[in-house]
Amino acid sequence: MAGTGKFGLDPESPTYFRALVNRYRHRLRVGPPRKSAAEIPPDAIEAELHRVKKSHRGVGAMKQLTGLAAAAADQDFLDEIGELTELVHLDLRFPMRAPDLAPLRNLKKLRVLQIDSPSKVEDFTPILDLPALEVLMIENAQHLFDLEWMRPLKDRLLVLGIEGTVNKDQRVASLAPLEGFAFEALFVISVMLKDKDLSPLLTCPNLYLLESARFAPKAEFQALEAKRPELICRWFDWDAW
Repeated sequence: MAGTGKFGLDPESPTYFRALVNRYRHRLRVGPPRKSAAEIPPDAIEAELHRVKKSHRGVGAMKQLTGLAAAAADQDFLDEIGELTELVHLDLRFPMRAPDLAPLRNLKKLRVLQIDSPSKVEDFTPILDLPALEVLMIENAQHLFDLEWMRPLKDRLLVLGIEGTVNKDQRVASLAPLEGFAFEALFVISVMLKDKDLSPLLTCPNLYLLESARFAPKAEFQALEAKRPELICRWFDWDAW
């Protein structure tokens, strides 16, 4: 029946899967891109800022911002972002150069956090101190192999994405640390899963959308579909194999 799917979408529509993916990904669409904090209008509540050397200086004073897409954030830029305590949505876009995520701890209202290519980050645990966080998307994280640190997010996330890029797979040891997670959507595109085991996903009671690489044997996907037939996953189309 029309309008009975997630977000009021029509599950019979041929565009349902794509629309579902777009809704769960929570992309921040702002513009035009600014090259300096001084270019952001003082009444703007959302902005896109591309750092060029020290062009980000002053953004920390823009306390009205609730959404920010920040490109090429170094540590000094991230320190200023940590002063934006009204932020609800933060998109740290490629390339993310800051090594220390500690400034994020100040963002108590943050619901959506997206991080692209945090090549210098080795400690992701400051993310655990974001009490309002519901959507966490991390792409191309060089030092993110073991997901054990994520366990405290079990009952908090609506959406989780751990993904690689077109040119480089994200290596993940196991999905076992995600056992019992309450998320509705899991994005694991361009992922190389070391243990090839999808059974932890059987313990996730609300999982509705799995957008993944073909990162486990066909038998693993078949076992998942057999026990969770309501789950939407493109690899349940066996002709696609």
